[in-house]
Amino acid sequence: MVDKTILKRISKRIDSYRGDMIELQTALTAIPAIGPENDGDGEYKKARFLVDYLRLKGFKDIKEYNAPDDMVSAGVRPNIITTLPGEKPERTVWILTHTDIVPPGEMNLWDHDPYETVVRDGKIFGRGTEDNQQELVASIFAAKAFIDEGIRPVSTIGLAFVADEETSSMKGLVYLLENKKNLFKKDDIIVVPDFGNPEGSMIEIAEKSILWLRFKTLGVQCHGSTPEKGKNAFLAASHLVVRLNDLYKVFDASEAIYEPPVSTFAPTKKEANVPNVNTIPGEDVFYLDCRILPSYDFDLILSEILKMTKEVEERFDVSIECEKIQEVAAPAPTSGNAPVVSALKHAVQDIYGVTATPVGIGGGTVAAHLRKEGYPAAAWSKIDKTMHQPNEYCVIANMVESAKVYSHLFLQG
Repeated sequence: MVDKTILKRISKRIDSYRGDMIELQTALTAIPAIGPENDGDGEYKKARFLVDYLRLKGFKDIKEYNAPDDMVSAGVRPNIITTLPGEKPERTVWILTHTDIVPPGEMNLWDHDPYETVVRDGKIFGRGTEDNQQELVASIFAAKAFIDEGIRPVSTIGLAFVADEETSSMKGLVYLLENKKNLFKKDDIIVVPDFGNPEGSMIEIAEKSILWLRFKTLGVQCHGSTPEKGKNAFLAASHLVVRLNDLYKVFDASEAIYEPPVSTFAPTKKEANVPNVNTIPGEDVFYLDCRILPSYDFDLILSEILKMTKEVEERFDVSIECEKIQEVAAPAPTSGNAPVVSALKHAVQDIYGVTATPVGIGGGTVAAHLRKEGYPAAAWSKIDKTMHQPNEYCVIANMVESAKVYSHLFLQG
């Protein structure tokens, strides 16, 4: 049970932070934190600002766990942990968010500089404002309300701000799990607010397996006016893209808990080949993003893909290399009856008046790494799903109310 009188005090305090939350969003957006794999220099500057901000706002127990990375100028990828002691120190309620963002993409699709916020119509526009700064900011002010009200939470509050979520998490949560074995406990409540819907009615407890593949087609380059003298790698690769769409017919199982309920096989990134129009390309590269139901084995999927690849090789007399870029087998899902799920259901019901239900997704969150290590984590947030899009935005009311949801979790016994 939650003390409603205390919750009301905390919620009123959180309402008073609205302007401060917008200011923090603006400050964080102005510090791009893009991983080196996406041509950025990491999260170091953003982390430095965040540590100073936390100290200024009264957080005393702040620890940094720096993952070495010689691909960034700082040499490290910072992971920040701050805690507030609760009446029941044996259990911590964790809100785990990430500091890195994705690049803006095509700049001409933005209405403004993506690293400058615009506040309009109850929203904050800017790269990173929803993914994942909305919940990062909400978690800070949820905890700050307890500091300012002088109220000790029932459970210990744990806020984790991790690096490298947008690529592999190897320098973020995976680094923490491998090197800081005693950071989390199996009976902790761990919430990863990096998934949600506009109603706040979905609690993610399961994810599909992830398989990313790179296809490199090798033909023979020649002049565009004499295509018969070459072997058009782009043409062959295009046929392979279409052929791979038949994977939906072969692996057509459906599991209702997932959204969407089937495995997906999406061609995504396409690398540039020749720079001019009148040359037949002798090399072409594209990528395939597969989100696979856990009931399917990777080897079975790859065997079918290689069979399709062989067909295209023989038809166009080219060679095609298939390389695995990422392979993550789905861990066992969090139980729909796990304490973290029950806690979120109660909090969402009390704050939003919404009945939240457990679901599975095709996207990946760092909750999968926690589940792999036996931590029953859940993902939840109330978002409009503008992440990775031009003109990404955060609904200000969602940010404020999320802070109240987290304060509810901190008050649960």
